[in-house]
Amino acid sequence: MIDRNIALFAGLAALAGLAGCASVGAQEKEGQLAAAGFVRLQADTPARVAKLQALPQNTIVFSQRKSGPVYIYADAAGCNCAFVGGPTAYQAYQQIRVANNIAQMQETTAELNMAEAEDWGGAWGPMAPGWYY
Repeated sequence: MIDRNIALFAGLAALAGLAGCASVGAQEKEGQLAAAGFVRLQADTPARVAKLQALPQNTIVFSQRKSGPVYIYADAAGCNCAFVGGPTAYQAYQQIRVANNIAQMQETTAELNMAEAEDWGGAWGPMAPGWYY
């Protein structure tokens, strides 16, 4: 019984960690940005490389321009590019992130439920001879 409780607690802790996990692989994040409508701009000149490296890396930053608000994700080390989008693209990106987090939580919950359903106890399951004495 104790082993079962430990396994359940460990599973719930893993689920809580997954729910709060903010680190997404760079490729996955860049795919999400592109799917949301961000435009990929390659740093193909020395001036663009300098601008790219001056930005905070691997995080979305807000910038107010004359043309309106802009969101920028810079990745100098990975793709040597920046993803740029407006408020509509940023909102779509947030929705994609939430949907992915929910899907990951549902998958983890299903795995925990399956593991719990398969854990019947000792070698003989719940109908072990000890139950009858």
